[in-house]
Amino acid sequence: MSHPAASPDSARPDSANAESAVEFLLSRVNYERTNKPPYDPRSFRLERMRRLLALLGDPHFAWPAVHIAGTKGKGSTATMIASVLMKAGYRVGLYTSPHLNHIEERMQANGQPCPPEALAGIVHRLRPIVERMDREAALDGRAGDGPTYFEITTAAAMQYFADLALDIVVLEVGLGGRLDSTNVCNPILSGITSIGFDHMAQLGNTLAAIAGEKAGIIKPGVEVVTGVTQQEPLAVIMRRANQLGCELIQAGLHYRFEYRVDSSTTWPRVSFFDTSSGDRLGGNLPNVDLHLLGQHQAANAAMAIAMLRMLEKKGWRIGDDAIRAGLAAAVCPARVEVIRRDPTVILDVAHNVSSIQALVETIDLSFPGTRRSLVFGSSRDKDIPGMLEILLPKFDRIYFTQYRLNPRAADPHWLMETAKTLLAANSSQVERPYQPQLQLVTDPIDAYRQAAGELDREGLLCVTGSFFLAAELRPWLQAERQADSSCQVESIVNV
Repeated sequence: MSHPAASPDSARPDSANAESAVEFLLSRVNYERTNKPPYDPRSFRLERMRRLLALLGDPHFAWPAVHIAGTKGKGSTATMIASVLMKAGYRVGLYTSPHLNHIEERMQANGQPCPPEALAGIVHRLRPIVERMDREAALDGRAGDGPTYFEITTAAAMQYFADLALDIVVLEVGLGGRLDSTNVCNPILSGITSIGFDHMAQLGNTLAAIAGEKAGIIKPGVEVVTGVTQQEPLAVIMRRANQLGCELIQAGLHYRFEYRVDSSTTWPRVSFFDTSSGDRLGGNLPNVDLHLLGQHQAANAAMAIAMLRMLEKKGWRIGDDAIRAGLAAAVCPARVEVIRRDPTVILDVAHNVSSIQALVETIDLSFPGTRRSLVFGSSRDKDIPGMLEILLPKFDRIYFTQYRLNPRAADPHWLMETAKTLLAANSSQVERPYQPQLQLVTDPIDAYRQAAGELDREGLLCVTGSFFLAAELRPWLQAERQADSSCQVESIVNV
């Protein structure tokens, strides 16, 4: 069955110029819509990005940057830092990717997305530059090797931040780090949140190889904060920092944290402990309220606090009151976002083994003892067996579906067959095998409706597996929520 789709970047009350700008961006090479995006110096060329910015007037030199990479947690950590800096009174830019519904969400100033007309004006300035670079590439025998969608979008964000004369910008890496378009910035502080197995076709099949790509954002003499604790990837980060003369602040060595959930409200708290010598990170900060559920979000918050304390050492006036207020206010849509209650519906963008594990652990801790259903759709290039091995024992019913607006979607028939294979292997290895009910519903809205209809009021329904699935369903779920005035609404969050 088909439904009116709330597709990203469509059906918006913007001007024709804004729509034309988005159409131009979407006409470019877009690796976010490629099943196996390349990651090599030919496809991801920092020289091309630097050339694009130079022709635009080098807007990325107009503001200091905080640059954050990582397998998971980088978007949440960036959002937390930006929120705190705003509470401290600074004018702050935040660049994250991908977006859920509209491209302007990627470039926020003081907590608000870029207005469509502002993006249209910047793209109007960029277009002749891009066309010039296209011609230059063709004359050089490299036809089709002009700036990509992500490069142009990143340049537009950098120009937007420069136009506003912001005090500071927090940049989230898109893919990897070393070759990512954001890596042309000159950061005053860098961060690497975590290292895990994702985008292995692009970044490598070992944690060391992946860490090498993430550590590519480290710049000479610029302090680095990392939440990585595994020995193999941490050794790579330490070696890179040492080679470039960078102080490295490490989770577990220089700071640690404790996480707890208030059982009466489900709201979490994190306590930050400065374990560095001489209170290098400004001392302890106990009982900080979060609006983001999960142990992994507490880890992100602790790293954000460490980075903010490092900014204070550089002369930025922040203070513990701003840190508390900013972390309590920080939200990230579709990160363990509670869409409704009775029954509880959670929307999450987890799409790799690490983030799926964090999601399941958060549900176990925050919603114990509930009967659970799952709507799952993913991308073909993800570790689907690895994710399903974690999910299958945790849900009573699983509905396999696919997102519709991006060609990377995995066939839901294959998802279901993969689950059956894993369940068959499990049944021969344990005395009491888990056996969730599996159903195939190819349309995501139909899958949600069927799952919600078969769930009792005390149950829990989770929708996860892909950023693209969350992006398609969230506008529809929000519209349904608004139409149902009896639903108790609450947004929580995770990463």
